[in-house]
Amino acid sequence: MGMGLVSYIGSKALGFFTDVGGVAILLKAIVFNLPRLFKNFHLTVEQMVFIGVNSLPLIIFVSIFTGAVSSVQAAYQFHNYVPMRYLGTAVGKAVVIELGPVLTALVVAGRVGAAIAAELGTMKVTEQIDALETLAIDPIHYLVVPRFISGITMLPILVLFSDLVAILGALVVAVVFVDVSAHTFLSGLKMFFHLSDLFAGLFKAFIFGGIIATIGCYQGFKTTGGAEGVGTSTTKAVVISSVLILVADYVIASFLFG
Repeated sequence: MGMGLVSYIGSKALGFFTDVGGVAILLKAIVFNLPRLFKNFHLTVEQMVFIGVNSLPLIIFVSIFTGAVSSVQAAYQFHNYVPMRYLGTAVGKAVVIELGPVLTALVVAGRVGAAIAAELGTMKVTEQIDALETLAIDPIHYLVVPRFISGITMLPILVLFSDLVAILGALVVAVVFVDVSAHTFLSGLKMFFHLSDLFAGLFKAFIFGGIIATIGCYQGFKTTGGAEGVGTSTTKAVVISSVLILVADYVIASFLFG
């Protein structure tokens, strides 16, 4: 029993460090392939459309209710303690620094990270990636770099849309349900608004986009076992991306605001 537990822990630890090394090697290969980005730039544009434009309706829908619940919760916590003129301040800070980047990244990880892992995993188990190598086409350059560049480019843009829509949603809820005037809400929003907060949120989004694309591609490339393996890789891509997003959020927040 004891030896079995030790063996299990050892195998999991070995798998963890193997994955860390594999991701590091993949990132190194991506960096070395960046100078050849414009050779097949149309592939990057296609991925930008898939990651950014096609995710926009879902991001807008989620952001509306993110801002709405932020406004309701802040008003509830401020009641009889903090003047309502600070409602816009609290909502703006929370959305721009934290809620916008993190929730957008988690939604994109669920939609895009899973799709990347499933697509590349299917190509792996059907030997399409081996066929690319046979034709002297580098899979990293052809498949990974366009997705990575699109991830780090489009996620900050999606976060900008998310911030705007969430704040508008919060404004509507504040006026209609909390009985706070638009002037009061917007005055509070502008009172303590700093561009550094916006840039901090966009920097988070930049890192989160890289995490989603890298983990999705890595899990796709290591897929084995046919259709079942594709499903496993897809699940791992979403779970690992989501966990790393939250860990990275803490690390970046500690560095920028600690």
